[in-house]
Amino acid sequence: MLPLVKLAKEAVEQYVLNGRVIKPPEDPVPEMTEKAGVFVSIKKHGRLRGCIGTFQPATGNVADEIIQNAISAATRDPRFPPVSPGELNELQYSVDVLTAPEKVAGKQDLDPKKYGVIVKSGARKGLLLPDLEGVDTVDEQISIASMKAGIFLGEDIELYRFEVKRYK
Repeated sequence: MLPLVKLAKEAVEQYVLNGRVIKPPEDPVPEMTEKAGVFVSIKKHGRLRGCIGTFQPATGNVADEIIQNAISAATRDPRFPPVSPGELNELQYSVDVLTAPEKVAGKQDLDPKKYGVIVKSGARKGLLLPDLEGVDTVDEQISIASMKAGIFLGEDIELYRFEVKRYK
């Protein structure tokens, strides 16, 4: 198991079983020492079970982002009940480390397989990761990200794109 994925799994298991927030590894791999936004996705039998993240760094490094977001994905995703101890052996984890978002002129600068998207209108922001099953067009990507933020069709929006390094 890759170190970033292993850290997410350990963070969830320790929190769900013992209510404990683990510390980052003593000797982290280089990817864990960078500052970046991180999303942790949890699946159970191939279906989403939780996904929480930060599109810009909220902590000192990727290791801390993984720990915080893994626990949140398991316990605070409003779409799902908190993960129970009995489910832990059935979960699969992935960790996406994001590049800094860059503003784009329009839809022509997006590609749902390569880039994630952030749709912004006023203070509302919706984000969708790239290369998601069932999201094949830029319009679908923008529509889903807009819905997540409560942005309606026809509102003025700004578009940002980012890339991810996905660890499974």
